[in-house]
Order: sequence, then structure tokens, then C-alpha cells
Amino acid sequence: MLQLNPPIPMNTPKGEGFAHVLIDYGPESDLYWTVLITETGEIWTYANRHVRAAKNITLGRTNPSVPIGNDVSPVPMRPRVVDSPERS
Repeated sequence: MLQLNPPIPMNTPKGEGFAHVLIDYGPESDLYWTVLITETGEIWTYANRHVRAAKNITLGRTNPSVPIGNDVSPVPMRPRVVDSPERS
């Protein structure tokens, strides 16, 4: 987990916001961005594939692609061990 200083402006399915935390679970998982949405004040965590860096003319990013909309999948959880009758 990394606190971003300064926060990074992002485009998300919920609108523009600032990423304040980056979470990396390792090589077999997406990066996750915790973003504070500017308009509503909501805090959401998005997989890397669902966010885009905001427009920045100085860096030549004049038309960033639009992030994926309503089909945002939930954050995958690690499977937990389930005791089964066969193990007893």
C-alpha cells in the first residue's frame, strides 16, 4: 500500500477524482486505486483497468480514453478455506 503524495487526478466511472492510495497485492492481481470523487466526496477503490489518468495538456495527455462504465466488477476476494465433511 502506498499513499500518493501528491494525489493523482483520475477519471473513474463515478466521475473525476483524486487517487490518494495505491494498493498492490502482487504480481497475480491488478493494482487498486483508492479515489476520492470530487463532486460527491465518495471514496471508491477501482481496479487499474477501470480508471484513467486525467487530462494534462503539459504532459501531452489531451484526450484520455473514457474508463469502463457500469460493468465494474467487484474487487476479487481471496478464497477462504472451507471445512468439508470429507476432511473430518
